[in-house]
Amino acid sequence: MNIGKTIADLRVGRCMSQAELAELLFVSRDLVSKWETGARRPDYPTIEKLAAVLGVLPDDIADKNDVIFGELSECVPDGAEISEKDLKTVTENFLQSLGAREAGIFLKRYYFLKNHDEISIEYGIKSNHVRSILSKTRKKFKKYVKEAAK
Repeated sequence: MNIGKTIADLRVGRCMSQAELAELLFVSRDLVSKWETGARRPDYPTIEKLAAVLGVLPDDIADKNDVIFGELSECVPDGAEISEKDLKTVTENFLQSLGAREAGIFLKRYYFLKNHDEISIEYGIKSNHVRSILSKTRKKFKKYVKEAAK
């Protein structure tokens, strides 16, 4: 499913401009444009807000698992040839190399499929901090996978 095209089609179907949608979501028109062109992907809480504004179910825009696993798929470098068994081992070794909080947050997101807000409550930190930790951890994981695939 192309999330950007779906957002654009739903928005246009409601005779709404990007600026109007942005205003209702308290984001910039530029961000709405990036979602629609695929330059950026909204996270699942944002998809839930989009769905409410557009009068549809979140799953009409994107499946929650697709969004979460889309984040994780960015961690496997293009052209990396690694078997599923080896990827499992690499992932386990990577998680052991992390600190307890970082590994816990990574697992909560990508194994237990929790959203940023749920994780932030569990760890007593802000949702934006969770996003930052996950972004940095995904970059480390991508580097770790790339090294293992050599």
